[in-house]
Amino acid sequence: MEAVQAVSSVPILEAMGIRVVELRQGHAAAELPPEPNVNHFGVTYAGSLFSVAEMLGGLLSLTTFDLEGELAGFVPLVKESTIRFRRPALGVVRASASLPDDEVARVRTDALASGKGEFVLEATLTDAGGEVVATTVGTYQLRRLG
Repeated sequence: MEAVQAVSSVPILEAMGIRVVELRQGHAAAELPPEPNVNHFGVTYAGSLFSVAEMLGGLLSLTTFDLEGELAGFVPLVKESTIRFRRPALGVVRASASLPDDEVARVRTDALASGKGEFVLEATLTDAGGEVVATTVGTYQLRRLG
């Protein structure tokens, strides 16, 4: 699935103006523009920060796992996610996350053996100046549907 198609398949993400900027096996990054994501204090809305980080797990899964081949019928789901806000975010925010090759192999093996493969993904959100504004830890699962 193409990156633009992945974002547009969840209408709220598209409405937020999220733009995928990096997408390769084991890595995903997206940018969140200030508008329409500014809150009543003039900084980026906390829910928008969470959303751009959370969607990385699904986006990364689309390019990392063969969901149209050996893992056809599997979908990425988020099971749990936490966010730590470090400072107010101004301007464009970049969210990025990576999953090491050995973890990718383990998830694939678990999914094929049991119908589900779980992984933890840490994301870092930085502002235009490169300062960390938030971090997330999400538990995701590749799960066979049906």
